Amino acid sequence: MTHDDRRGGLRRHRDHGRHRDCGRHRDRGQVAIEYLGFLPVLLIVALAGVQLGLIAYTAQQAGTAARAGARSASLGEAAGPACAVAVSDWLATDCRGAGGGDEVTVTATITIPSIVPGWDFGQARKTATMPMDH
Repeated sequence: MTHDDRRGGLRRHRDHGRHRDCGRHRDRGQVAIEYLGFLPVLLIVALAGVQLGLIAYTAQQAGTAARAGARSASLGEAAGPACAVAVSDWLATDCRGAGGGDEVTVTATITIPSIVPGWDFGQARKTATMPMDH
C-alpha cells in the first residue's frame, strides 16, 4: 500500500464522516418541523382536557349550591343567597326551591363556561332535598 493510497483512504473516511454529520444536522431540522406539525394536535388535546375539567368542576359546584340552598331553605331562610355564596364568584348560579310538607327541594343551575368561544356546553343542574327543621 502506497502513501497516496493511505492518504486517499483517510480522506474518504473523513469525507464519509462529514457527510454523516451533515445528515444528522438535517435530521434535527426534520424533527423540529415534525414537532411543529404535531403542536396543534397537542394544543387541542390540552384544551379538551381543560374543558372536561371545567365541566366537572361546574357540576360539582352546582351540587354544592343545591345542598347549601336546601340547607338554608330547610331552616326557613331564602335558598338563593345561600346558593350564590356556596359557589365560586365567577360562576352564575340560579337556584329554585320547592317546599311541601316535611321537606324542601332546591335545584341549582349553572351555565358551563367554555374556553373555546362559540361552543356551548349547556348547563349543570343538580337537585338536593332536605327535611324541614321545625
